[in-house]
Amino acid sequence: MDWNRVEGNWKQVKGKVKEQWGKLTDDDLDRIAGKRDQLEIQERYGIEKDRARRDIDDWYSRQGW
Repeated sequence: MDWNRVEGNWKQVKGKVKEQWGKLTDDDLDRIAGKRDQLEIQERYGIEKDRARRDIDDWYSRQGW
């Protein structure tokens, strides 16, 4: 599955994202709107973009799509 499926099902996926990154607010999730690059640049966790990208890849690979 590619990231387009996440974007297309964002309303359903938001809960899983919130479970993984609980510091993200509902407003953050609405702004992200399934866009991977927006999720990567969230600064709430104070991590660099490369680390965020790896974390997202790890999370994505664990999903049972």
